Amino acid sequence: MASLFDRIVVGVDETPESLEATRQGARLRAPDGALHLFSAVYLAGAIAAGWSAPRITEELEREAGAALHRAQEVAGEDATARLVNGPAVRSLLREIEHEQATLLCVGSHERSRLEGMFFDYVGTTMLHEAPCAVLVAREPPDPDAFPRTIVAGVDGSAQATAAHAAAESLAERFGAGLTTVAADSKPVDALIEAADGADLLVVGSRGLGGLRALGSVSERVAHRARCSVLVVRGPGIGESVELTRS
Repeated sequence: MASLFDRIVVGVDETPESLEATRQGARLRAPDGALHLFSAVYLAGAIAAGWSAPRITEELEREAGAALHRAQEVAGEDATARLVNGPAVRSLLREIEHEQATLLCVGSHERSRLEGMFFDYVGTTMLHEAPCAVLVAREPPDPDAFPRTIVAGVDGSAQATAAHAAAESLAERFGAGLTTVAADSKPVDALIEAADGADLLVVGSRGLGGLRALGSVSERVAHRARCSVLVVRGPGIGESVELTRS
């Protein structure tokens, strides 16, 4: 069975948050895993907005190419990279499928949940539509030691069991402290409080979309937590372990 960290795709743009997503993706990648950096430039959209075609094409491609170069310096020489012309969300979903990704890493790019959901913010959309796990990366207190402390949310569901398995795997691999939280009421508040000061919060996802996503615990946690959040689809990817509570 494939490991959650075997085939990682990172969505790259020109922001510092994107570089942090790249760094964490490189850090979490399995020893024999693959890391793929991806960026999309939507030239047709810019031209339709009134920009001069030759000017905007050159400028956008230059910026995107520079962003990929910076990300590759962070990721290492063995990371692959690709730049395409197309809408960000659609292009990234295609790339995830093409690479058979087990994990997508994106920067936090802080916005409100409603802004993200109704204005097609890439990270928010990926939390609901990506067919693989999603890491929303935020800079930890000590980047060189990431992840030192991990919090995993459990609720008895298959998705939470898969998330806990991923958290245990990371804790064992990095020698990190692992705290397991079972919250029956107000789970979002409980998880965020438990993860205060942690490096990584791991939760499961039922893959809700549309208006049903307004009640998604994983999506709300990913927006509100101060640390990086790993949202795991499950079951089906990752090693199977016995669920423990601590």
